[in-house]
Amino acid sequence: MNNWPGKYVIGLTGNIATGKSVVRKMLEHLGAYSIDADTLSHRAIAQGAPGYQKVIDTFGKWIVDGTGEINRAKLGRLVFNDPEALRQLEMILHPLVEQAVDLMIKRANQRVVVIEAIKLLESNLVGVCDAVWTTYAPESLQKTRLMRKRNMDEQDALQRIHSQSPQAAKTAAAHVVIQNTGSFEDTWKQVVDAWKVISPIPDTSPVVIHKAKDGTLSVQRGQPRDSINIAALITRLSAGMHPQSQDDIMAAFGEKAFLLLVAAQQLVGLIGLQVENLVACITDLYIDPSIPVDRALKILATEVEHASQDLQCEACLFFLPTSVTGQESVLQGLGYSRRTLQTLGVQAWRDAAIESQPANTILLFKQLRQDRILRPI
Repeated sequence: MNNWPGKYVIGLTGNIATGKSVVRKMLEHLGAYSIDADTLSHRAIAQGAPGYQKVIDTFGKWIVDGTGEINRAKLGRLVFNDPEALRQLEMILHPLVEQAVDLMIKRANQRVVVIEAIKLLESNLVGVCDAVWTTYAPESLQKTRLMRKRNMDEQDALQRIHSQSPQAAKTAAAHVVIQNTGSFEDTWKQVVDAWKVISPIPDTSPVVIHKAKDGTLSVQRGQPRDSINIAALITRLSAGMHPQSQDDIMAAFGEKAFLLLVAAQQLVGLIGLQVENLVACITDLYIDPSIPVDRALKILATEVEHASQDLQCEACLFFLPTSVTGQESVLQGLGYSRRTLQTLGVQAWRDAAIESQPANTILLFKQLRQDRILRPI
């Protein structure tokens, strides 16, 4: 039994490049609240955070870069080649991550919670999960993904793969094994089938989260079934500069959520929202010119903020295309301000901007709450 009455907790694990994050995002689409324990461990050693000085005291100042932050690449090369060093690092990180997870689950409004952790089985978290899910992919596919998505050479990719415990140990301990070896649709079907055992499948009718008083515009949560219409809208409104297929959008659902603007039962706008490490990032914005753009943007941005707060996000980063910067004043009226990477202040926020900001966009920032998980001490 877990420590959170009324909650059903899934522990999601799997080796590197087996698709854990994709499955976690799929569970979010089905209504779960998700926690990435691995990125919480990154937060725990950020400058000023609880694990920062402990890691430096244990491993030395040589792992600190010119900005004062711990260089995770240097630290990773050390611990992945030294089991004792890895054990020491985990002794620092695991208690901090467990405290943060406990706080986030207590705050979550959702009944089902999924905790993604590559070291789930080696931590105390496994003991408080109602079920363990594991993703699986063959080594050849792991290697291909690491080389393509993380720009690793073959030697580095294999070193990272072989530094981890065998996949067989994780699949043997799992209640559910997701074979993430095919298309998004194949993986989605497996996740939906497993979800049906623990929770009702959401109603297939559109989930309206906002409706204008005059009934002309509404905002709905996008679902994979909307992928054809989303692809057509992006292709049309980008004048073919960003052509999208149904498969492209289905794959995108493994990384982000879409909020859809609807008028007269037609899709007329959307926002693409990525949430990682308690930071919400708006990476896609398309509004049909036939709709009053200021009004549409205000409605969409407001619903993004509501969704982000429900996910306990600390901050929202809005990447506004330079082609529509005339709408910056609308976002400023909602509390956003233009920022650069250097002025974001918190390392997790800077990391989110570095990883997510599309080309030809400006960065607008809004802090959603003052209290922070793993806040500086």
